[in-house]
Amino acid sequence: MTQSAVRSTVGAMGELTPGQLRAAQEETLARPRRRYSLAARLLFALMDAVYGRGRDLRKFKVLELIARVPYQAWEQVAYVAITHTATRAGFARRIFDRVSEARAQADNEQWHLLILQELIDHEGRREGLLRHRLLPQLIAFAYYQLSWFLYVIRPRWSYRLNADFEDHAEHEYMQFVAENPVFERRPFTSAFSADYRDLPTLADLFRQIGYDERVHMRESEARMRRPRFH
Repeated sequence: MTQSAVRSTVGAMGELTPGQLRAAQEETLARPRRRYSLAARLLFALMDAVYGRGRDLRKFKVLELIARVPYQAWEQVAYVAITHTATRAGFARRIFDRVSEARAQADNEQWHLLILQELIDHEGRREGLLRHRLLPQLIAFAYYQLSWFLYVIRPRWSYRLNADFEDHAEHEYMQFVAENPVFERRPFTSAFSADYRDLPTLADLFRQIGYDERVHMRESEARMRRPRFH
């Protein structure tokens, strides 16, 4: 992968038309979920126990807070590796490309998080200090350590865990839209639309976020089939 092939750190991972986004939603809902690993199932069970089995903005905000950390962990490992390979230009370039890719993915998740927080604030939803601020940070910290450890031991395990997480997120967002037809009539306005994407409705926003998660999932699946920095 060359540097020019790395996606921009700004915006959606793939910009689809509203019609294409509706088709992507239908495809997601018709597709079975991945066979999740034990670690992924435990994480999802913890999320349901703490935040309920339903879907709402505050729970999605926690998902996005956690979603960033595998990419940050991979980026950190790559930075350590690149300091030991600076004299091998080709290999160092491949590592740097991986750093750029991980950063782009983390930035995309960050836009999701910022937009969700904006929606929560706009609706005046209350967020408890423990459940919505402190505990998510603790979960994210533990998930970072697990992602980092698995990547160091065997990268494929870390990529599989992330593919499971992103597949779960994709299905949850698309189901969220299906459960809330009112989103089709609610316009999407945001201070971040120029940075992420300008979309006509909330339904299309959540479909786009779900599609982004699909792109992340497929990238992790592709990495599972390739050695660490090749």
